[in-house]
Amino acid sequence: MSTPPESREEAIKRLNEQADALERRTESRLSQELAGQRAASQAWKIIADLFGGVLLGIAVGFGIDHFAGTAPVGILSGVLLGFALSVWMAWRTAKRIQAEAEQAGVVPQAVPFDDEDEEDA
Repeated sequence: MSTPPESREEAIKRLNEQADALERRTESRLSQELAGQRAASQAWKIIADLFGGVLLGIAVGFGIDHFAGTAPVGILSGVLLGFALSVWMAWRTAKRIQAEAEQAGVVPQAVPFDDEDEEDA
């Protein structure tokens, strides 16, 4: 027995339903990929903030040492101030990311504790 031929309207309706289902699957995959890319770019921004502040502090400290003749004091103070600046910038970026996530309605999930890492060999 063969199936009765469907009418043109039924065929169009079935094709539209299949197209909608395909579009929903594609959108969910794209949104997951974009969320992953966004998280990676934000992580790289925090890393750049951390390294950039320290490197800027070293450069400023070296410049002060070179022109003022205070050999280790300028670099040491520059490194400390640069580290403090980089931690503050990373903290500010993390707070901004957290505020954006809360505004979007994303609920943070706790990472489960892994007991396997602390087993004695």
